[in-house]
Amino acid sequence: MDVFAAMGISGFGKTVKRRELDPSRFDKAKREVITVKQALPEVKPEPGPSRITNGPPQAHEFDTDSDEPAPPSSFEKPSKASKGPADDASDDGADAEDDEPEYDPNSPSLSTSPEFPVTHEATLKEHTKVISALALDPSGARVLSGSHDYDCKLWDFGGMTTHPRSFKTWEPAGSYYVNDLKFSNDGQQFLVISGTLQAKLYDRDGEEKATFIKGDMYIRDMKHTAGHVGELTGCVWHPRDQQYFITSSADSTIRLWDVENKRKQKTVIAIKSKERGARTKVTACAYSPDGNLISGACLDGALHMWQASSNFVRPNMTVEGAHTKETATGSITFSVDGRTVLTRGGDDTVKLWDLRSFKRPLATHSGVTTLYPGTNGVFSPDEKYILTGVGAISKGGGGKLRFLNRADLSVAKELDMETTPVKVLWHSKINQIVTGLSNGTISVIYSPETSINGAKLLLAKGAPKRPTVEDMSDALAAPTILTPHALPMFKDGDGIVKGTKRKREKDRMDPRKSRRPELPVTGPGKGGRVGASATQHVVQNLVRDTTRDEDPREALLKYAEMAEADPQWTAAWRQNQPKPVFANVSEDEEEEN
Repeated sequence: MDVFAAMGISGFGKTVKRRELDPSRFDKAKREVITVKQALPEVKPEPGPSRITNGPPQAHEFDTDSDEPAPPSSFEKPSKASKGPADDASDDGADAEDDEPEYDPNSPSLSTSPEFPVTHEATLKEHTKVISALALDPSGARVLSGSHDYDCKLWDFGGMTTHPRSFKTWEPAGSYYVNDLKFSNDGQQFLVISGTLQAKLYDRDGEEKATFIKGDMYIRDMKHTAGHVGELTGCVWHPRDQQYFITSSADSTIRLWDVENKRKQKTVIAIKSKERGARTKVTACAYSPDGNLISGACLDGALHMWQASSNFVRPNMTVEGAHTKETATGSITFSVDGRTVLTRGGDDTVKLWDLRSFKRPLATHSGVTTLYPGTNGVFSPDEKYILTGVGAISKGGGGKLRFLNRADLSVAKELDMETTPVKVLWHSKINQIVTGLSNGTISVIYSPETSINGAKLLLAKGAPKRPTVEDMSDALAAPTILTPHALPMFKDGDGIVKGTKRKREKDRMDPRKSRRPELPVTGPGKGGRVGASATQHVVQNLVRDTTRDEDPREALLKYAEMAEADPQWTAAWRQNQPKPVFANVSEDEEEEN
């Protein structure tokens, strides 16, 4: 028997209702799935590597005028009416085989979850111009965006609702475009690369930690400058050591930096072009997953590779004309095994390279319209596919997200977008695709089945609860608890509020903090600074030894007695030199006159 029930107090109190989420909450964010029609193979062969077509031959591939019947498709089962009497005996065996089909891992009918997380979409709209830089932290909880409206914005999925807003906005470099953004491997800091000469380092919450130095633009040799002398184009963190990162610039260099030393770079990779002037703009740079290779793509179309342990005098591997000259290669991406390199060129092509045979690309996919120089391409998390953006063909038209098979770069799927996609990211932990569009919108595409957290958190909080009369009365009746020492302004004293009188008196005695003017020098150092250099001391004595304030008559008459006693220049006519005879004038006559 329950004791509380016997005492009659078991029914007191009220049970708090748990808020249950609407199971159909993701239907509002659902987007239409676009089916891609495969283009017919052209009669004229295209230049470049051949395309491999997967799947059974279609009916339109055979001549309809010929009398020969077309071969049956592998997906069609032969009907029982077409069987002869001799085949009736084998019907039971065939039915048994049909009941247990063989397992095919590539069969689409056996896969329950969608292959691409593209069924739903969430939009983050605050920028006013094209999204030129985009980054996700390693956990996939925060989005960092940069735009041609000069702003950087930080977004937190866990702190946003169905009406998303960024929690921090700032201009990193005034009226300069933001070219690149990269989170560190631990997600505690990130780099901002704008159109200036200096890279900036920020912590996770967007507070500036360091600004790295710029070089002397009048020094011709790029290896002797302390920093970049041209516009920055990109940056990459070291995959193993979060103390180092590299930056690429228009001054034809890639520089390796140490986070702790902002006064000078650690190493300079000076790139020599075969063009006139021997310089070219480096448009993209990358690290291999093991950190042993550094790659750079240049405006002259070359693609270079350096061993990280070399002296960087010349590249270890080079492909001249990897992309068309005077087109900006948007990105260089290494595969996980470090053997394959993906480049997204400004010449409307996507190319795959094998480092073991680096002279020619493994596969080439053309026809990806490029409207912005920073358009990139990425691998899918399982590296079976490659994702890139395709620009709008006409002004004001929509762009596309194109999924390519890694084997032959054939089109696997396409998604229609509102405008041109510029930056694309496919995060492996949350399995969501984040796209920066040319109209300033950030589109997060996901699937409720295969994606984790991320944009799903926007709809996981449910509708906001409306306050009732009981809630208001409970809030008024509850005692107010103030904890001022929990504020950041009191954290320096470990929660102890200290008076400021002693601090003010101490600062008053400090000549720097009180900005006291320099006192006049008295005592031994009067007339000059104590401890001055020897040169200054000599100069001061020379300036003091002057005859400007001396009477010239007195200066000459002080040598009269010496000239009379020892005449060096007038000794020849001393014997016959007439002596002056002066009249003797008395003092009384002088007074009368």
